[in-house]
Amino acid sequence: MTDMYRVDASRWREEVLLAANAARFAERRLGFVPDAQQADLLRRSPRRCLLNCTRQWGKSTVTAARAVHEAYYRPGSLTLVISPSARQSGEFLGRVAEFMRALGIRPRGDGRNEMSLQFPNGARVVGLPGNEATVRGFSKVSLLLVDEAAQVSDSLYRTVRPMLAVGGGALWLLSTPFGKRGFFYKEWVGEGNWDRVTVRATDCPRIPADFLEEERRALTPLWFRQEYLCEFMDTEDAAIRRDWIEAAVTDRVVPLQFGWVV
Repeated sequence: MTDMYRVDASRWREEVLLAANAARFAERRLGFVPDAQQADLLRRSPRRCLLNCTRQWGKSTVTAARAVHEAYYRPGSLTLVISPSARQSGEFLGRVAEFMRALGIRPRGDGRNEMSLQFPNGARVVGLPGNEATVRGFSKVSLLLVDEAAQVSDSLYRTVRPMLAVGGGALWLLSTPFGKRGFFYKEWVGEGNWDRVTVRATDCPRIPADFLEEERRALTPLWFRQEYLCEFMDTEDAAIRRDWIEAAVTDRVVPLQFGWVV
């Protein structure tokens, strides 16, 4: 009997550790071994996160692991992922489904949304395309993920933020830069209370240096710096750089004085 209690206590302690640490959960339960930066992000799981990352870093896999951790340990919770297209949202749900199978859970929809997965505890993960008409009607969202946020419209971003009001949910914006425009860029350079994370291709252990050198030669400097070095660049066809415009704008202007001599 003592040994049985000891085993149960050990399992309980491990479950507590997994519930508190999404990186540990990903490795022990999902079979996904994150690299150092991925593990740090999952371990901290910030409430407000701006993830500015290179192509092929694995942001969809990391955030899918985060979504599964949320659903597994928060019964009845709702996680929404919004992408510029239905295909991208479907790809994300596919990764979530793979992780569910690793947990021994058969993936099934929630019966209400075309792209959705429901857990045995009632928690749901719902994928939506970047269309305002499809996102209204959701509330008490516990985790909101905006994938390829730099290519999602500002109006859609304004539409989904209120969904976090009642449940106090977390908000993650994930993207590779797409010019100095849109809400993703504005939030990145703004003063909001965000956890800002940058992951360049040169920091990713899975991207070979010789591949990056090949890309550097094949792409224009602007595209290489944007896609792989995570820099917010002006578009190549811009006649005037955005930083020139911003530098020229000031609120310290002395009004012109007009007078007439009679």
